[in-house]
Order: sequence, then C-alpha cells, then structure tokens
Amino acid sequence: MKESIVRWTVYFLGLLVMSFGIVLTIKADMGSAPWDVLHIGLYRQLGLTIGTWSIIVGIIVLVASSLLSKQWPQIGAFLNMLLVGLMIDMYMMIPSLQTPHTFIGKMALLLGGIIITGYGMGLYISAKMGAGPRDSLMLVLMEKTGWRVEYIRIAMEVFVLLVGWLLGGPVSIGTLVFSVTIGKVIGIALPQCQQWTARMAVAKTGMNGLSR
Repeated sequence: MKESIVRWTVYFLGLLVMSFGIVLTIKADMGSAPWDVLHIGLYRQLGLTIGTWSIIVGIIVLVASSLLSKQWPQIGAFLNMLLVGLMIDMYMMIPSLQTPHTFIGKMALLLGGIIITGYGMGLYISAKMGAGPRDSLMLVLMEKTGWRVEYIRIAMEVFVLLVGWLLGGPVSIGTLVFSVTIGKVIGIALPQCQQWTARMAVAKTGMNGLSR
C-alpha cells in the first residue's frame, strides 16, 4: 500500500511536469510539437480547446494500442488521457506565461519545454501505473518491432506532424527540434526516473518497516 502511494504520487507529479513542458513548447511559438500540431490543427478547424482535442485523440490512440497489445489499458492510461488535457488548458490560461519577444528567449523556452516534457514522461512511465495513450502506443510498437524507443518516437511524430500540418497546425523550426530531440531526451530521462522511483519506493517501505 505504501509503495503504491509513492508510485501514484510520482505518476501525478509526472503528469503535472509533462503538461507544463508541453505548454512551454506551445508558448515558445516556434512551431509546436507534432502531437500539438495535430491538436492545434483540429482546434483551428473544428473549435473546442487544445486540451479537449488532446483527450479525444488520446481516446483513439488508446483504443489502437489496446488492440495491438490485446490487453485492457491500465487505469493510469485513462487518467493520463483526461488529466493531461485538463492540465494543458489550465496552464494555457496562466496570464504570466507569455511568448518571449526575442528569438533567444523563444528558443530557451522551447528547449526547456522539451527537457521538462521528457522528464515528466520519464516520471509517470517509471511509476508503472499505466503509460498514457501515445506512450502506450510507443511502447507497444517498440515491443512489436524491436526498434529502439528513439526510432519509434520519431516515426510516430513524423506521421502525426504530417496530418497536423494538413489541418493547419503550426509547423516551424521548433517542430523539427522537438521531433529530433524528444526521443533522445526520453531515452536519457526514463532510466534515471526509473532508478529514482525505485529508490523512493524502497525508502518509503523501509521507513514504514522501521516505524513498526
């Protein structure tokens, strides 16, 4: 039970961190990440909000990953799908979170957003409470194909980017930077986050044992 509390805490922390990173890349206004190009393109064409389209697309992707893996998704995947969309809309409404006026400022915001997004993903995946829809699909494809996570991620991003661009989503240099670097950031962040989460869970369990 105590270990489960630690993992759920890490999971929700990861969602908060990742959602913030996503919004930073959007606010950088240098071209959004491929999935956000799709969400923004749908928003521009059909209305609703960016976060709402994140949820809707997440449902579709979650169904696809479940069919490929022939397994029911964990409850964490459903929570990810819902909470990330809500958090994106929440962060987007922060008045002080504005697009910088200079190129250097925009690039710094973009790169910071990419790193924060990668580590947020590493945190919630390491909690093992269920990967989100997009990452569930990434992990299933990695298992099915035997490809490295970086290559799977890049292939997914390119496909989604094309669809989003056709819908009028924002594509620019930042989109390229995100697509090329996010897989590598996740590849570095995930093992670190897994080790940290495991140590936290063991430490919590050990402390409870001593308290008895």
